[in-house]
Amino acid sequence: MPELLVRAAEVAARPAPRRIAMPTPRIALVIATALLIGVVLYLARSALTPFVVGLLLIYLLDPAVGWFSRLHVGTRRMPRGLAVLIVYAITIVAIVFGLRLLLGPLISQLLDYVRDFPRLIGSVETTLAQVRMWYDSLDLPPEVRSAIDQWLASAGEGASGIDFGALLPIARTVLGTASGFFAFLIIPIWAFYILRDRVSLTTAFADSLPQEWRDEVWAVMSIVERVVGRWVRAQILLGLIVGLATFGGLLLLGAFVDPRFTQFAVLLAVIAGILELLPIIGPIISMIPTLLIALTTGDPVLAAIAVVVLYLVVQQVEGAVLVPKIQGSAVQLHPSLIIFALIVGGSIAGLLGAILAIPITATGRDVYGYLFRRLSDTPHAPGAPDPPEGTDLPPAAEVDAGEPAALGHHSAPKKGESADC
Repeated sequence: MPELLVRAAEVAARPAPRRIAMPTPRIALVIATALLIGVVLYLARSALTPFVVGLLLIYLLDPAVGWFSRLHVGTRRMPRGLAVLIVYAITIVAIVFGLRLLLGPLISQLLDYVRDFPRLIGSVETTLAQVRMWYDSLDLPPEVRSAIDQWLASAGEGASGIDFGALLPIARTVLGTASGFFAFLIIPIWAFYILRDRVSLTTAFADSLPQEWRDEVWAVMSIVERVVGRWVRAQILLGLIVGLATFGGLLLLGAFVDPRFTQFAVLLAVIAGILELLPIIGPIISMIPTLLIALTTGDPVLAAIAVVVLYLVVQQVEGAVLVPKIQGSAVQLHPSLIIFALIVGGSIAGLLGAILAIPITATGRDVYGYLFRRLSDTPHAPGAPDPPEGTDLPPAAEVDAGEPAALGHHSAPKKGESADC
């Protein structure tokens, strides 16, 4: 009882949460403008995919552009435009060199896989026929067998009654992706202007914000950059590691189980590395083409078991060892929430939405936690959620508004600074 009284006194003495004041006309204008931009972007969401890829390109290249722009050409620093061109040239050379090493085996194995696809389907049909024979040999009660047969018959009728008109949206999506490829050709030019003028654009953005909002905006942008930046770096590294581990495992399966795994090792490893972008679901999808190959081997049961064991070991090591070390706590989400976010993101924006659902959800979690604490009079009021591990953000009053976390890892320049620094 005394403990309850003490607790009640503590709650009564707790400072009241800060009330959100009515917005001033300037702040109301900012909110209305943000809502209008959000509506326009939502209406144009089908055309934004290339620009999302462009933002990723800007994020990855901006540190190198900043490093080159700090070098001196004679008595002056290198112009950022020239630095961007140098980074572009280095990136193109690296991509061409990597494609020369990888593209030949990848295309060859992809063509072999396509040519062998009828055989793969035939192996699946043979396996299903064997399963049917095994099912017929079971001594099941007549009621159970009748129920199973009716379910199989209804499933077959549903498959035969597919409305192929419903596949038209998928066909449109494929055609739209092919035509959208040309939209990606403009992205390097768009990214060039962003990279060249990044500092001055950041300054202009800072000047457009109400003074009383700047500390909070830069703090939120710090959270976004930390979470998204760590996710981008982690996904690139995890995709590379998972692809290499899968490639090594397939070579072992080719040596000890069946040489057909070696024949398609590069193709299947690239698929596993790319689908690493889709946690939990991606590894399952990447295992399907490998299982199809397993069904064409001399001992399909042993080969299928070996494939499942290989992918299971790779993903368990990735989830238990690599993800905590590489991602840290920036993108720590419960598996149930990850699956839910993947489905919601995919329904909103397709494959790109499913890929970006994880960093967006993690960013929203951390931004919410920070703003929740900022609505209290103390930096961390009793009962407020703890900040995510690794988020060492000072109170907004201590944030230097002149050095925000800005696009591409750099601070916004103070007034009077050169845009080339």
